[in-house]
Amino acid sequence: MNAAAGPLQTPADGDFAAKALDRGFAALAQGRAAFTPMLVLREVGTITQVTTGIAHVSGLPGAGFDELLIFPGGLAGIAFNVDEHELGVVLLGEYWNLQAGNEVRRTGRVMDVAVGAELLGRVVDPLGRPLDGLGPVNATARLPIERPAAAIMDRSPVDVPLQTGLKVIDALIPIGRGQRELILGDRQTGKTAIALDAILNQRGQDVICVYCAIGQRASAVAKAVATLRDKGAMDYTVVVVTEGNQPPGLAYITPYAATSIAEYFMEAGRDVLIVYDDLTQHARAYRELSLLLRRPPGREAYPGDIFYIHSRLLERSTHLCKERGGGSLTALPIIETEAEDISAYIPTNLISITDGQIYLSPSLFDLGVLPAVDVGKSVSRVGGKAQRGPFRAVAGDLKLAYAQFEELENFSRFGARLDDATRKTIAHGQRIRACLKQPQFAPVAVPGQIAVLLALTADLFDTVPLPRMAEAQRAVQDAAAQLDAALHERLLGKDRLNDEDRQAVTDLAAAALKTFLPMPNAEPVTKASS
Repeated sequence: MNAAAGPLQTPADGDFAAKALDRGFAALAQGRAAFTPMLVLREVGTITQVTTGIAHVSGLPGAGFDELLIFPGGLAGIAFNVDEHELGVVLLGEYWNLQAGNEVRRTGRVMDVAVGAELLGRVVDPLGRPLDGLGPVNATARLPIERPAAAIMDRSPVDVPLQTGLKVIDALIPIGRGQRELILGDRQTGKTAIALDAILNQRGQDVICVYCAIGQRASAVAKAVATLRDKGAMDYTVVVVTEGNQPPGLAYITPYAATSIAEYFMEAGRDVLIVYDDLTQHARAYRELSLLLRRPPGREAYPGDIFYIHSRLLERSTHLCKERGGGSLTALPIIETEAEDISAYIPTNLISITDGQIYLSPSLFDLGVLPAVDVGKSVSRVGGKAQRGPFRAVAGDLKLAYAQFEELENFSRFGARLDDATRKTIAHGQRIRACLKQPQFAPVAVPGQIAVLLALTADLFDTVPLPRMAEAQRAVQDAAAQLDAALHERLLGKDRLNDEDRQAVTDLAAAALKTFLPMPNAEPVTKASS
C-alpha cells in the first residue's frame, strides 16, 4: 500500500468511536424525550402613526385602558384610547426615534412608581428616575399611580390642624390635616411661596411633605429645591418634577405618581402634606393629549372629563380612620387665574372639588401686602373644626374687624370727612393688615402667632406707629418664646384659653410694646391714619 495514505485504523479503534457516537445519540434522544416545550403567548403590536407625544398602535386586541406598553429603546407608554381597531398611546419620554412599523409589547400591568422611605430627600421624575445626581433610588416597593380613593367608611373627620406658620392663614383660613385647600391667584402673586412656607413649617412636626412640580421651568424648580435644602426641609420632603419642555404625557402622570408616593406614607400611619404646583399646567397637558387623540373639546376647548381627572386625584386626600392606621394626606393644589377671573372653567372646577380656597390678590401684592391673601374671597370649609382653641378665641373678632376696615378704607378714598370712631376703626384695621404681613420663608410658631393676635384684639398695637409695626411684632414674638412651659403647652392645645392665661399673654405683649409707644408730643395716631 502507499505509505502517504497514513496508518490503517484498527477494528478496536472503530468499535470505540461507534460506541461513543451511540452513547451521544442515546443521550440526545433521552433529553429530547424529557423536554417539554413551553409556549408563551405574547402580543406584539405595530406602530401605525406617531405624532407629538402620541402613538397609534394596532395589533394589541387584549390591551386594556391605562395598561403600560413598551416601545423600542425601553420607552414606556400608557394606553389612553382603546378603540376597536387601534390604541391611542400616551408616550412617557423622548419619542423622536420611533417610526411607523416599530414593534410594541404589552406588559399586562398598569403604570406604577417606586415608593418608600428611600425617596425622602430625593428629587425624582414621575417614573422614579433620580434627577439630583445622588445615585439610583433603592426603593423596592411600588404602587400603581392610579389608585381608588379611600371609601367613606374608612375616613375620619378632619380634627387636627396643619400649621402653615403664616398668621393670616392659621388664624383666618385654618387648614386641617386631611383637608384639600386650593391656592389660586394670578401669575406671580406668591402662590408657590405660600406652599413652600407651609412645607418649611412642618420641620419637627412629624409631617412628610411631597412637592410636585408640574411643567415648571427648570430654574424655578432648582430654586425651590435649593430653598428646601438650605432650610433643612429636604430631610422630610420628596420632590417629583416634570419640566416644561418634556412630553405632555409625563406632565399628565406626575400628580398621580406623586400622590401614590404620598399615599404610601399615609397608609403607614403618617401625616403627609402634598403640594401640586400647579394644576393649570396639568390641565393644559391633558387638553393637549386629548385633542391630539381626537377627543371632542368642550368649554374653553377642554374635554368634558377634565373635572373627572382632577376630582379622582384630589379625592385621594383624606384622614384615614384608626383601623386604617389614622394617617392623613393634606393637599394644597395650586391654580393660576387670568385677570383675576376665579369664575373661569378650571378654577370653578377645583373650587367645587376642594374644601376651601386661598385667593391671592394682585392689588394687595402691588401694595406690598405679603402674603397677598384676600381674606374676603378666601374660605376654609372644614379647617375651623381643626383649628386650635386659642386661635378660635380671636379669629372671629379679627376677621370681622378686618372686613369692616376694608369697607371703610374704600369709602375713605372718596375724601369724605370721617368721625373719630371711623378713623379709629381704620387705624385699627391698618394695624391688623400690618400684623398679617409676613416675610417669605419666615414661619412663626404658634405661641408667637397667638401673642400677636391677642395683642391685636386688645388694641395694644393701635398706639404703635405704622413704620415700627414690624419691629413691634418681632418684640411680641420674642416675648412669647419666654412663656413658661405650662402656658406654652396650653397654647398648643385644643381648648380655649381661660381668662388668666389670656391676661398673662396680653400683659406679656403689653410689656414688650412699651418701647414702641409714640413720644408725648407726637401727633395723635388717629389723625395721621386718616
